[in-house]
Amino acid sequence: MSKQYILAIDQGTSGTKTLIFDKRGIVCAKATEPLQTIYTNNGFVEQDAEGIFQNVLSSVRNCIKEFESKGGDIYSIVAAGISNQRETFVVWDRDGKPLHNAVVWQCKRSIDVCERLKQQGLQQSVKEKTGLLIDPYFSGTKLIWLYENVGPIKSAIDSGNGYFGTVDTWLLYKLTNGKNYSTDYTNASRTLFFNLSTLSWDKDLLNEFGLSRLKLPECKPSSQYFGETNFSGLLNHRVSICSMIGDSHAAAFGEGCFTPGAAKATMGTGCSILMNIGDRAANSDNGMMTTICWSTADKVQYALEGVIVSCGATIEWLKNDLHLFTDSKQTETMAGSVADNGGVYLVPAFSGLGAPHWDMNRKASITGLTFGSSKNHIVRAALESIPYQIKDVIVAMESDTKIELNQLMVDGGISANNFVMQFLADLLNKPVVNIGLADVSALGAAYLAGLQQKIFSDFNDLSQLQKERKIVEPSGDHRTTAWYKGWQQIVRI
Repeated sequence: MSKQYILAIDQGTSGTKTLIFDKRGIVCAKATEPLQTIYTNNGFVEQDAEGIFQNVLSSVRNCIKEFESKGGDIYSIVAAGISNQRETFVVWDRDGKPLHNAVVWQCKRSIDVCERLKQQGLQQSVKEKTGLLIDPYFSGTKLIWLYENVGPIKSAIDSGNGYFGTVDTWLLYKLTNGKNYSTDYTNASRTLFFNLSTLSWDKDLLNEFGLSRLKLPECKPSSQYFGETNFSGLLNHRVSICSMIGDSHAAAFGEGCFTPGAAKATMGTGCSILMNIGDRAANSDNGMMTTICWSTADKVQYALEGVIVSCGATIEWLKNDLHLFTDSKQTETMAGSVADNGGVYLVPAFSGLGAPHWDMNRKASITGLTFGSSKNHIVRAALESIPYQIKDVIVAMESDTKIELNQLMVDGGISANNFVMQFLADLLNKPVVNIGLADVSALGAAYLAGLQQKIFSDFNDLSQLQKERKIVEPSGDHRTTAWYKGWQQIVRI
């Protein structure tokens, strides 16, 4: 077959994107379907599990329709890949009936469970085995809460009929009519159940959590055969699902973080930084989480991850609450209109400080103001706070691993701000690279599926794709070093 296409599903918290890529990595069709989230009065965050599946089918249906409208032949779709919101999970019975709504990663229902587990002295063991902290963010503690508070789930688990899965596993089970029950290493590594050293579920931890009879999916590399589907009849032939991977990890792969020292920063409301650290896990002493970066049949790459709480949210605050500008695009010109920040620093701890500081009681502050300060200095200080925080995380990662950053891949809305990108390149003294594609998670899933299906021959083949990259090289402006020292003094107060 001369033309071969890959259908990639990116199932996210706010909706599902489905894209069809050709073997050059170019998007040929795309559809987006919004997804409703349920926010209850007690602060729980849930989604309708069956609704997630139907949402995916709607997105796939519309994408196929667009593909055909452009003259595409659906028989040339030969593989599929799935990227997904990571820590959100579903519990169902063997008939595929959900026993509860999907519990979303944002939900904080298990705060008390986390405190209890810490008091039991499990923190160190959990960190050493899973690379994670005991926190409501991860699936495991919320599943414990369900087991202790939802009767049907407790009964199903105790009888060996309680099937657990992150969203990738749930979709696979539904798309294959219950024939395939698997997950990949990246999603497994976000549950608090997965041992990074053995690449398998940790029975001792499951016993400690009281979940020894829980049904768990088979763990596989991200690029692997997972099953076949015709998407509930939307295709008139079956295609192989050849990749499953968590969305942040998929973005790292789509960005080209193939080797140790390559990192990506997704700059949205907050910022997630994932750095490839090679084929061995390394626990962090500096507030990072250890996770699987991505994997193929013959290669497993680990990563450190750092989460910054306030990134684009800071700029939105300046716009919506201080009214310093009307359009975020104006900030680039405003920041460039002054020679430096004038000694003004903005510490964006509006919801505390994330990695590597983890000071959730810290409040935001603006320091160094004088009568010579203008709103342009404040805007510049806000923009500078983004590279400063990224630098803090990268320094911590390099300290943990002794691996030096070689380049930083960027995506997200802030990556369009040229001032931030140049400041970041100068501060890191490394190239900052933007491939210019918004849907990098879907791209990563497509790449991994294409590798499994032999559409792409190897990593060198992938490296030749997406050549139209915007690379920002360091300008040699060493003043950023002194400015960063000022940031360090302020942030440590």
